[in-house]
Amino acid sequence: MTTTRIQGPHGAPGPATARKGRPGRPGRPGRPGPPGEPRAIAYLYLLPAFLVYAAFLLFPLGRAVQFSLFDFDGSTAGTWVGLGNYQDVITDERLRAAFVHALILILFFAVLPLVIGLTLAAVLNRAQVRGLGFFRTVVFLPQVVAMVVVAVAWRRILAPGGSLDSALSWLGLTPPEAGWLGDYTLALPSVGLVGTWFESGLVTVLMLAGMSRIPRELYEAARLDGVGPVREFFAVTLPSVRGEIAVALTLTVIAALKTFDLVFMMTKGGPGHQTSVPSYEVYRQAFELGRVGAASALGVALTVVIFGISFVINRLGDRAS
Repeated sequence: MTTTRIQGPHGAPGPATARKGRPGRPGRPGRPGPPGEPRAIAYLYLLPAFLVYAAFLLFPLGRAVQFSLFDFDGSTAGTWVGLGNYQDVITDERLRAAFVHALILILFFAVLPLVIGLTLAAVLNRAQVRGLGFFRTVVFLPQVVAMVVVAVAWRRILAPGGSLDSALSWLGLTPPEAGWLGDYTLALPSVGLVGTWFESGLVTVLMLAGMSRIPRELYEAARLDGVGPVREFFAVTLPSVRGEIAVALTLTVIAALKTFDLVFMMTKGGPGHQTSVPSYEVYRQAFELGRVGAASALGVALTVVIFGISFVINRLGDRAS
């Protein structure tokens, strides 16, 4: 802070001292800055969205946590069981298997589409194929089709005597006797491969969008150094699309863990419970067995698993970038 003395007559210093202050908090008299409290105004702008979010997400989630602590059938008064429903999620063999099946589906819904999408996008980006916009539209088409329609179509393809069996017979191969969706070993991979087909287009479009932002100079410099296509992919392309990879993994992993309509329309958890997944078990516990409390505990557990995996993926993506 600087001070300036006001001189009186004959050069004598006067009693007043003028002080030049530093810029301080906004809104104070005599100091620069916007009026009011911007942070409070920002909260007011966010309040309507937060109220909608709380009404349609936080409140139902809180009620689900409340129901999960009761032995409740949805109509009569429930009985307090504490963490008993969560204990059933851990000890019940069928419910544990449902979570294992969901983790296996991550391989088909997330890992395989990521490999396919990265490969297709890298080839198309390097070759500069004409009609790339049309190709993006074609590979993205499954995303605009309702999953129920996809499930019905693929159920007919995989049915005994269906299109796939006819194609195999024409090639001289023998299809499985129980059918693709009726075989205890092949049912879950068959459902997973439908998920691979469905998610690969989304991942490819995301990767193409990320690769289109990579400066061409990086590729030219790599080629001048004699780098081949494979090394160019790992040295230039892959590090540049780490953000898109994190987004793609988040979307596809969530899709794998919460898939319901595909399993419900294709197998209803069968044969036996070989394709049962947590989302289907929530439906079964609540609407078929009348155990709303157990279904709520299963839903809360699934929410925690999805949140945890998504958090890890995003943290790894942030560190990589």
